[in-house]
Amino acid sequence: MGRQRALDMDPRSLSPFRRVALLVRALDGAKKTNQALARCSDGEEMLDVLLGASQKLKLGLTREELRNTPPIRDWVWWKNKEALITIGK
Repeated sequence: MGRQRALDMDPRSLSPFRRVALLVRALDGAKKTNQALARCSDGEEMLDVLLGASQKLKLGLTREELRNTPPIRDWVWWKNKEALITIGK
């Protein structure tokens, strides 16, 4: 019964971390989406692709949630090759 209740749960009621985990799991083996991510020239384009995937999966993730939640945050950083924080000038 617990499993059925979990299946009936609206994923949008989960924390951003859990919804990102569901998205990452769904991307495993998703050839077209992974190819689209590989073609992205920067992190913003990646976020566009990931927002589309989130919408298809009805996860309700926002651009900000994707940008700030690992591992997506780290993927965007790597694509942009920019520091998450800077110290000093």
